[in-house]
Amino acid sequence: MSRCRMAAANESRRICRPVLSLSLPRRDPVPQPLPLPPPFADSSSVIRNFKLPTTSIPAALQGRKEEVCLDELDLDSKCLLGAGSGGKVYRVVHRRTGRIYALKIIQEKQQYELAVRRQIMREMEILRRAKSPHLVECYGVFDHGGEVCFVLEFMDGGTLADVLKFHRTISETYLAQITKQVLLGLQYLHKHKIVHRDIKPSNLLINRRQQVKIADFGVSTVLAHTFAQCNSFVGTCAYMSPERFDPDGNGSCEYGYSADIWSLGLTLLECAIGRFPCLQPGEKPDWPTLMCAICLGDPPSPPPDASPEFKNFIVCCLQKDAVRRPSAEMLLTHPFVKNSELQPCSVSTLLQGLVL
Repeated sequence: MSRCRMAAANESRRICRPVLSLSLPRRDPVPQPLPLPPPFADSSSVIRNFKLPTTSIPAALQGRKEEVCLDELDLDSKCLLGAGSGGKVYRVVHRRTGRIYALKIIQEKQQYELAVRRQIMREMEILRRAKSPHLVECYGVFDHGGEVCFVLEFMDGGTLADVLKFHRTISETYLAQITKQVLLGLQYLHKHKIVHRDIKPSNLLINRRQQVKIADFGVSTVLAHTFAQCNSFVGTCAYMSPERFDPDGNGSCEYGYSADIWSLGLTLLECAIGRFPCLQPGEKPDWPTLMCAICLGDPPSPPPDASPEFKNFIVCCLQKDAVRRPSAEMLLTHPFVKNSELQPCSVSTLLQGLVL
């Protein structure tokens, strides 16, 4: 009898015992900030002990490039070539070889700004990766008293802006030759997922060997993959595409390689007519004026006496809808560029009489 009572009591306790469960709180995923680039001080070891090639190669060394160690004391500064927000550029001579270089110096006081440190690291990375005959070559980077110094290829013809200022306008024959070389440079950059973001006359350099090269990668960016886009606001605003001024109003919330094509179109049109094409003569190029002209106005038109090929090329580049702009690779097959092969000319002729 007692066994029956004990069994009944145990059964009763089993039924009445509450079921315990532990409910974990729900956590929405919180976006984590990406790590910032390392401070410049941590990068000092990266920018030392670079080498420069010499100008002449002895017969015993034919077939391989002789190199000499670079030290800041090996360079003699000759003259200032230009200055801007990204630093100053000097013409320098390597004492032991006599070779001329351009030395770009980022001043120490600028490096304490986070944006400038990022720009320096970005430019170093791109210059390290990019190797093309259509890009200004970087031979090395070193630190000198807290200043970052980029030793760059010297282009003895100056910039396209210098040529334009001297000649006032540039004929289509020369523009076609210039366009082809710039497009080859952009094709290389875009193939390697790099957007330049600051194509303009002062960033296109010329030498007396008829070469035109893209320079200044301080605001360029490397995209994650071929179809990626970027949405940061950098570069010279006068040559920026509509989608960079007003992403929501121009069919794209972000932009990519086509922004460089728009900038190239404006640059060529400026060379053809002798003034910045989005503004009227004497109009102040301030922010509101530029934004209204580029975003709300019609794209600027080529001059009426231009060739049909040049007119069509400019129209292709200056499509307000970024998706409709051809790629650099496609534009290399455009009649304006292809016809230049039938009418060869020496770009170095533009440099005659030009004093830098």
